[in-house]
Amino acid sequence: MGIVNATPDSFSGDGRPQTEDAVRYGMELAAAGADLLDVGAESTRPGHEPIDATEERRRLVPAVRGLRERLPGAVLSIDTFKPGVFAAAYDAGGDILNSVWGLDDALLEVAVARAVPIVIMHNKRVAVYERNVVDEVLAYLADAAARAVGAGVPAEAVILDPGIGFGKSPEHNLAILGALDRFVALGFPTLLGTSRKSTIGKLTGRDVGERAFGTAATIALAVAAGIDIVRVHDVAEMRDVVAVSDAIVRGWRPDGWRETL
Repeated sequence: MGIVNATPDSFSGDGRPQTEDAVRYGMELAAAGADLLDVGAESTRPGHEPIDATEERRRLVPAVRGLRERLPGAVLSIDTFKPGVFAAAYDAGGDILNSVWGLDDALLEVAVARAVPIVIMHNKRVAVYERNVVDEVLAYLADAAARAVGAGVPAEAVILDPGIGFGKSPEHNLAILGALDRFVALGFPTLLGTSRKSTIGKLTGRDVGERAFGTAATIALAVAAGIDIVRVHDVAEMRDVVAVSDAIVRGWRPDGWRETL
């Protein structure tokens, strides 16, 4: 999943608030091997300035419409937690709801009415946990998934994301990354977003634009654990990481593969 930030204040410095820039960048990510594009228009970096639904729609909808026109076969994920914004983006060509603040009743109603897959991410405003962070995040996601299925979303269309870097300390993030198999064991499709995150920076001492190798380590471990989708900035590089990891763990081989010495 390649990341298209139609916002001026992305934490990774790759924001593209101009519609044509965002569309062109999404096309580049697709050409580099992205299977899905995640399009968002409100930054979620620490200390970001929240925007209202009107401004989010103004940024997001033209980018989604432009990507749909230029990439008619692309799978477009819409990164928003506002029901009205998702409805407008869906009408412009969106395929998937990706909510960084879980799934409230209004957002669930919009998703069910449009029969779209949903990504449910764990988030928290304060990184304080009453019990083991892994157990708490697992319980939250299991409950949210059950609510979605109960409302009519097929289980195979409920995608769970533990929310690395959202309401979690570096130690919390590492604990979750060490327990990815437990999230896979919930039985739903899974997504992981570690790309360029601050925990990688703290471990490596690298600035945000220099964290591809640290990200690659998490991607390889995610594939080994059974994670289905990885959300990344560096699509071409992480595509290679996924290909080699899949070949080892899942028996994938490229088209035309034949064994030679």
